[in-house]
Amino acid sequence: MTVDSRLAGLREPQVQRQKSSLFRQSLKRLMKNKLAVAGFGVVVFMFALCFIGPFFSPYADNKINMAMMNKAPSLQHLLGTDALGRDILTRVMQAGRISLTVGLASMVLSVFIGALLGAVAGYYRGIADQIIMRIADLLMTIPGLPLLFIFGALLSEWKVPTDYRMYIVMLMLSIVNWPGLARMVRGQMLSLREREFMQAAVVLGLRDSRKLFHHLLPNVVPLLIVMATLNIGGAILSESVLSFFGLGVMPPTPTWGNMIDAANNMIDFQDHPWLWIPPGLSIFATVIAINIFGDGLRDVLDPKQKR
Repeated sequence: MTVDSRLAGLREPQVQRQKSSLFRQSLKRLMKNKLAVAGFGVVVFMFALCFIGPFFSPYADNKINMAMMNKAPSLQHLLGTDALGRDILTRVMQAGRISLTVGLASMVLSVFIGALLGAVAGYYRGIADQIIMRIADLLMTIPGLPLLFIFGALLSEWKVPTDYRMYIVMLMLSIVNWPGLARMVRGQMLSLREREFMQAAVVLGLRDSRKLFHHLLPNVVPLLIVMATLNIGGAILSESVLSFFGLGVMPPTPTWGNMIDAANNMIDFQDHPWLWIPPGLSIFATVIAINIFGDGLRDVLDPKQKR
């Protein structure tokens, strides 16, 4: 066994212990933030309720029952029924599946695109940086919500089937959100590439892919986790707004947004509040909880934050 291999064998346990220690310290600081822990608890509860709850509901088939239309909350229907006699509680849970899935999937797409393009722009600079950043600047000059309205109107004009609209909405939200993430990652890359460990990597002659994926991007991951967490709430809100205006996911597929749109007249708004209050409160509680948890993560993982 060579000296280098022995040294490498000694360093690996030390690196693992350091990573484990850093994780434990971060987790300990996060657990001290009671508000962030409460926010995480609400998020977990909403995911469990929406993805597991419908399996225990006797009304999961969403059968139309005109004899039970617009009934107030009762022991049989805890949150009442809608204009077609369907159980509101079951519909809220099923709608949460779609809204949370769209928010989570669009966040993953936007983080992947933004991190990759931001890393390429910040590391290579030059013409790659100019092209990527000018595209990002162009998208950022257009307000996100009007741009989503335009995309949604095009979907309605082209009569895109309902089954595919959810996936297109995910892509639309990721297109709107990636420029900000790309600019943030680019700024971090420009700073990190001048550090001593990167100069050492250059001296060792490491490949560009190894520098990017083994040395630069891991240093940006904590900040990406924070931004990704905060972006989920924004994506859920954006999807709800699109669905409320009939430009996102369309009925009969339920979302929190199009459930609120069901109470689109003064009679339903005043006399049938159980139609719009449960999905509205679901959006409010979920987005607030995600933002509170994201703030707690930022305090723990962002080294620039004052503790």
